[in-house]
Amino acid sequence: MKADRLQTSETTSPKFQLPELLAPAGNWECAKAAVENGADAIYFGLDRFNARMRAENFTEADLPELMEYLHSRGVKGYVTLNTLIFPQELREAQQYIRSIIAAGVDAVIVQDIGICRLIRHLSPDFPIHASTQMTITSTAGVEFAKSLGCNLVVLARECSLHEINKIQSQLAYRGSSLPLEVFVHGALCVAYSGQCLTSEALGGRSANRGECAQACRMPYELIADGEVVNLGDRKYLLSPQDLAGLEVLPDLVKSGVACLKIEGRLKSPEYVANVTRVYRQALDRVMVELEKQEKRGQGEQEDVIQNFSVSSEERYNLEMAFSRGIYTGWFRGINNQELVHARFGKKRGVYLGEVIRISNEKVILRLEAPVKPGDGVVFDCGHPEAKEEGGRIYAVEQKGKETILTFGRRDLNWRRVHVGDKVWKTSDPELDKQLRQSFAGDDIPQYQRPIQIEVYGEVGQNLVAIARDELGHVVQVESSTPLVAAHNKPLTPERLQEQFGRLGNTPFRLGELTTNLTGELMLPVSELNRMRREIVTQLDNLRRKPKRWQLNPNASLWDLLPSRSSHQPTTPSLIVLVRNLQQLQAALIAGVDTIYCEFEDPRKYRQAVEMVRQQRRCGENFTPPPHLRSDSPTPTIWVAPPRITKPGENWILQQVRSCKADGYLVRNYDHLEFFADERCIGDFSLNVANPLTADLFKNHFHLKRLTASYDLNINQLEDLLKSSPPDWFEVTIHQHMPMFHMEHCVFCAFLSTGTDFRNCGRPCEKHEVKLRVDAKRLVDRYRIGTEHILHADAGCRNTVFNGTAQTGAEYVQPLIELGLRHFRIEFVNESPEYVTQTIHQYQQLLEGKITGSQLWRELKLQNQLGVTRGSVIH
Repeated sequence: MKADRLQTSETTSPKFQLPELLAPAGNWECAKAAVENGADAIYFGLDRFNARMRAENFTEADLPELMEYLHSRGVKGYVTLNTLIFPQELREAQQYIRSIIAAGVDAVIVQDIGICRLIRHLSPDFPIHASTQMTITSTAGVEFAKSLGCNLVVLARECSLHEINKIQSQLAYRGSSLPLEVFVHGALCVAYSGQCLTSEALGGRSANRGECAQACRMPYELIADGEVVNLGDRKYLLSPQDLAGLEVLPDLVKSGVACLKIEGRLKSPEYVANVTRVYRQALDRVMVELEKQEKRGQGEQEDVIQNFSVSSEERYNLEMAFSRGIYTGWFRGINNQELVHARFGKKRGVYLGEVIRISNEKVILRLEAPVKPGDGVVFDCGHPEAKEEGGRIYAVEQKGKETILTFGRRDLNWRRVHVGDKVWKTSDPELDKQLRQSFAGDDIPQYQRPIQIEVYGEVGQNLVAIARDELGHVVQVESSTPLVAAHNKPLTPERLQEQFGRLGNTPFRLGELTTNLTGELMLPVSELNRMRREIVTQLDNLRRKPKRWQLNPNASLWDLLPSRSSHQPTTPSLIVLVRNLQQLQAALIAGVDTIYCEFEDPRKYRQAVEMVRQQRRCGENFTPPPHLRSDSPTPTIWVAPPRITKPGENWILQQVRSCKADGYLVRNYDHLEFFADERCIGDFSLNVANPLTADLFKNHFHLKRLTASYDLNINQLEDLLKSSPPDWFEVTIHQHMPMFHMEHCVFCAFLSTGTDFRNCGRPCEKHEVKLRVDAKRLVDRYRIGTEHILHADAGCRNTVFNGTAQTGAEYVQPLIELGLRHFRIEFVNESPEYVTQTIHQYQQLLEGKITGSQLWRELKLQNQLGVTRGSVIH
């Protein structure tokens, strides 16, 4: 009978599950701040292979102690291994993974597809979470992650609630399921995570290696048709406001997402404490209301959604934590007028008002938010890139509707404070002190998690108490003396609640108490107290035991590596990617045998295919100009769908396929599924950086060729060719690097008053637009003066291409010697004449008639083949 009682009670599952609240932790203080303010789990990086290399991070040696601490508090710990891994790093990554699994970590968050394969090979049950760096935006993406052995998918931040719901319903329709996680708060990258090459192109640092240089936070000028557009004080054209999903928490719960993630591994422990506490309390509030409504019947949860509101205190706390302005991001769909206000790209805080007068070294304004002595403020004169004046308030005086702020003597340079300046509160010492008290100091738990206790007993038997925590740990304790009939003060539910509820200074609080007592019974209070203490001890011991995941000692990285088969000597071939019909014509005249097309309007692919087919029909009758090649091989045409596919966008893929090209460039997981029966080549956006990833796409998805990741420098590229058959790959040796790839539409936001494609008037079809770092607002870096090219695609997503083309011409000969035979060059907006000239130069290079140095000097290109500050192996 006692054994039966230990079985999980049968209960009806609630309609809505409480999502896990996941908080960031860059160090021990942040971890404690998260735990003591109600996080269900934390995520953190170690000293290698994580997307926040600038964070303090933990070490492998910290893992046992950290995981024991977290588990003792009922909190899970996830390690971020969310960067691309290069060939020479695979052996170290394997050892890293083994250490992580052995330490009892609850899951690892992964970007690299090859690393997912390696983890599942080493352990059949260790949980893998597909990182947002995997750029998963659809049902096909979720199922791809599932096929890799992933147990949860972190969706791209660009997914709206409507799209999340659509993914959930499509998964259910397919009879598939995988828990989904979304970011709910924190900084928003303007580019799709995993697809941003800006830091690499401009600063020699790779975002896919954890070294983002935050180029999106720079001021830019907008140049339309050769003229600078006057946007007033709007210069931060690519800097989104911070995400705050608090307003849509009921919708997120209703959508069935399994986890809500807070961004911020570079933030302070006060930030972690503040934001975690706000979301913990709000989430619990939502769940209480949903449960109440469920008990009342099918009154639908719309009331909860409509009645839920964010209090002024919650908004204040979030803005004080860190704020570039807070907004619901893409959750409610696309609104290009609100996502990016463009007035600043750095932390502000709470807006207090505008300076209306300055008198006797005092500032007068009409307050829009509370302020008190000791608070820190900054004066915003509209030039956030310059040093701004600020200081702490000494006194606050109210006169009618006006507020007078006094500062310490000589605290401000009054020449830098002006009427009209906006005043922002950037520091609240009182709030910071309160937040620190929640996690600093002694080790007495501040946040307690509920346990359920069931009590059984009858006369002559020992009292039995069964306790369960939220994570499923179950313990059973018995009284040391039997129960007797009560003559007075029997064990009532109230009395048991009082005794078992005395859980101060423990990680627990009493949740639900169920009593199953027969008759009026009595037991000494001292015995009840002993039983309570024993419950705490046993639960604590159970929690502290490290997770024991399966780890195959005989499994090895080498089992998965492809054999490097000998390649047949062939002539190096030139592949040309063009972006309009005029460039296509130039490529055909130049005698290129493999042509890729990436057009903004896929409807033009039919005409492009017809042009190539016409060239074939001309055959021997075609005679190129004498200065070009005399032999004209039969050309093939491959066309590219847009890089991102979301639910409901398969019509674009159908449009692409309808052109009946010779093949297709596969750029995401939807393409793998949609074009599965076609000839396909994997593009750079698949992030093929090591042989494990290459093997999956080549041998499991049967792609004809793979484009090597743009994150590889020449040394890493050589390693890739040495560790895989070189004829699997093609390398892009000339291009304008596609830096930002964004849901944010610059055309719509700054050349229209519309919110999205439905009401913007399509300025992308009327104007040629470029972006230039604002030289007036920035010191000389990031190649000021370069005009970066802006394009929109069929899904209204924007790509910013580096205005300076780069070449890897000098590395072509060593790559040929390693067996590489396929070399790609790309054009964006070049004239047909320039296209013809450039193709001719590269044809001569591959024929050995000129050197790489001659080529790049002649074309005046930037001499660079993919740069990254990752491990450079010589």
